[in-house]
Amino acid sequence: MKKSIVIALILAVILIAFIPLFALKDAEFGGSDDAGSTVVEEVDSSYEPWAEPILERLIGGELPGEVESMLFCVQTGIGVGILAFCMGRFVERKKWENK
Repeated sequence: MKKSIVIALILAVILIAFIPLFALKDAEFGGSDDAGSTVVEEVDSSYEPWAEPILERLIGGELPGEVESMLFCVQTGIGVGILAFCMGRFVERKKWENK
């Protein structure tokens, strides 16, 4: 019973991930930063950003996309680690309370 549920959930995740790629052939999957800056340009073309990213200022240019992706993955990993640790502590607390 449990094995079939796990297989069904894995299949659902795969379908959710890949159906948009095949259903929307020529779609552009851009980030919210790109969409937001486009809207700001449309609303007020004279807008000047009042801050710039710290790392871009330090290196004197824009970060390569691979580095941005790596930093995002590291940030995600740290967040998931913290969440998993907290959830594990809650499970352990329940085990100790039941004894």
